Amino acid sequence: MKCEVCGKIGMSGNNVSHSKRRTKTWFAPNVHKVTMKDGDSRTKTKICTRCLRTRHKPPRVRGRTAQTV
Repeated sequence: MKCEVCGKIGMSGNNVSHSKRRTKTWFAPNVHKVTMKDGDSRTKTKICTRCLRTRHKPPRVRGRTAQTV
């Protein structure tokens, strides 16, 4: 599984038991299939949850000062 936005892929590691015996395992990224709009067309893409959260965030405005009350 791979995120089509940021390119995040899984990584390998170890499961460690109580007796500290190690076995190889694979940690997959949290990838969801999302329908994205591109103009009039829609495409299904695989996107990780970090990119999904960033996509739903409102855009930042630079140079704006905080209002004090």
